[in-house]
Amino acid sequence: MTDRDRQPEDAAAPTGEPVVSKPYIMPDDPEPGSVETLQKEVAEARDRMLRTLAEMENLRKRTTKEVADARLYGITGFARDVLDIADNLQRALDAVPAEARAAADPGLTSLIEGVELTERALLSALEKHGVKKLDPQGQKFDPNFHQAMYEVPDASVPSGTVVQIMQAGYTIGERVLRPALVGVAKGGAKAAPAANSNESSGAPN
Repeated sequence: MTDRDRQPEDAAAPTGEPVVSKPYIMPDDPEPGSVETLQKEVAEARDRMLRTLAEMENLRKRTTKEVADARLYGITGFARDVLDIADNLQRALDAVPAEARAAADPGLTSLIEGVELTERALLSALEKHGVKKLDPQGQKFDPNFHQAMYEVPDASVPSGTVVQIMQAGYTIGERVLRPALVGVAKGGAKAAPAANSNESSGAPN
């Protein structure tokens, strides 16, 4: 054997250290319970996702309601100002007695009819925007919509019935824009409570 055929053991190690091949180590087996851990993490992630979706849906509904309320109730201040015009038109009509209206000349009759037409047009325009006039005449007094100004002795109707209206009331959407100022009957039988209401009539004693 020649010197060329001889290969020293440390030929591959310039530093003089012998080359030591490392044995292949198999990866550790999964820890016991790792599948359960993954399932738990998946369940938690799914729960967080469902909660996020629920919050987003609630936010969408809340935003939709706020936009609708802003569209409906955004004219509240303007509507209150317009009610003064409706009141003045009503006062103008009430100022003409029925006898004078029946005996009125064509000019006065046309004026009265014009005022009535203007009032109807104004109320119609308000109603298109969610503002409705209250007409509680003959109804049971409701403190949520009416404001009692005085009592009227009247035994012919149940006590607590609205028998006179001093000033019309209005609602906007589901809210009271202005309560009706009313006179309430006193002296008759007590009015039966409404079937779908647990609150008292609110009529003054």
